[in-house]
Amino acid sequence: MGAPLRILVAPDSFGGALDSIAVARAISAGWLRARPDDEIVHAPMADGGEGTLAAVATALGIRAVRRSVAAHDALGRPISADYLLLEGGRVAFVEMAAASGLAHLTTSERTPASARIASTRGTGELLHSALDAGVKRLILGLGGSATTDGGSGMLSALGVRFLDMAGEELRPGGAALAELIATDPSGLDPRLARAEVVVASDVSNPLTGAAGAAATYGPQKGADADAVAELDAALGIYGAAIEAVTGRAVAELPGAGAAGGTGAALLAFTTATLRPGIDVVAEMVGLAAALEEADLVITGEGRADEQTLAGKAAMGVALLAGKRGIPVVLLCGTLGPGSEALEASGLFKAIQPVVDRPMTLEEAMADTDRLLTNAAERLARSVGIGLALARP
Repeated sequence: MGAPLRILVAPDSFGGALDSIAVARAISAGWLRARPDDEIVHAPMADGGEGTLAAVATALGIRAVRRSVAAHDALGRPISADYLLLEGGRVAFVEMAAASGLAHLTTSERTPASARIASTRGTGELLHSALDAGVKRLILGLGGSATTDGGSGMLSALGVRFLDMAGEELRPGGAALAELIATDPSGLDPRLARAEVVVASDVSNPLTGAAGAAATYGPQKGADADAVAELDAALGIYGAAIEAVTGRAVAELPGAGAAGGTGAALLAFTTATLRPGIDVVAEMVGLAAALEEADLVITGEGRADEQTLAGKAAMGVALLAGKRGIPVVLLCGTLGPGSEALEASGLFKAIQPVVDRPMTLEEAMADTDRLLTNAAERLARSVGIGLALARP
């Protein structure tokens, strides 16, 4: 079999089938069937959205401390949500989806009515708890939200007041922003200004318009055409209001529309820096250090297509590994449009779909664990043959 290899397994999730942690386990199990003496190192990846917290916690082990907080979901129901304390409590990672995520709503709850009232208050409650813990750096992963309230609920939980003509605080949700007359930031938690805020997001949408938060992401959160139009108009009023009070014209900035406009709130009321999610996650899990001793990297994602080259986790892993001359193999559920460009990029030594027979998407998703395990075993056997042939 030759000398043992050190294999770094750094996959993204296979959306709707397995999270990145389960994907890494399946790949490892298959590889070790064929090459049991090799060393496997797990670095499950994510892009800042739903599942990032679990991936970071798994990668860091005891260096990541979970804190549970009594918070509220997007529809105002009490829930318990977690965030992570890192670097001995100096840094907090908050995943927006943990409290304000679409996954907390059943399919039947994703209606135009819920889209109008969904609030980011729970995310603000998580950030408030992290500030109470004394952190100096806040990392907020945007993605997977159920909300289109421009982050107003989050800001409300942190002390900002949004008032209507009668001087009353607005109801929760994006639709209520149509009644916004005055914004009072005097109660904003002062600790927020002293903390470094990093936002992990791959979204470049502005706050409003045809490519804005409501038009682009509202439908997947339950908004119909009427709700989209209503929310977009309300966000326009909101954008003008926060510019008036902060002096920051953020509505048209790339990323302002992230997570239903939460990007705009962070850009307006904090010193937030928006960064690609994969870069932020790679730093948190120490991917660069893990690569130093790797002989081969295996990454993965559900669908390999032109979007992979636009900054998905597999691309980020391949770029970092490529700088060190480490070969990368991509295991995927299927190849989509533009996969030819992915193969021609030279970033991957091989791109291998895991399906082993003709099957429907539903069948493949239900059988993803087995398919990944078997694909990894086949890959390991191929690598073993190559090593044997290369020996003098």
